[in-house]
Amino acid sequence: MRSLIVKIFDMLKDKNSGKIGAAIAFVFAIFLVIFGFFKTLFIIILTIVGYVVGALLFSDRDKIKDWMDKILPPGRFR
Repeated sequence: MRSLIVKIFDMLKDKNSGKIGAAIAFVFAIFLVIFGFFKTLFIIILTIVGYVVGALLFSDRDKIKDWMDKILPPGRFR
């Protein structure tokens, strides 16, 4: 998890961090106004979980095929 955060900060280091921070704060404020605090927190948590699962599980095509073989009959969708 720590390496993921370091990668994100390294990626954002070259960009204009003020504009990125303002955009994130703006989206967060809009979500708070529209959905409320707890629904916004739920959306953020699910987004982070989805990103972590996607980055860890689906970063390798062989992992995706193995995962699909566990769910569906092997070799059916290749």
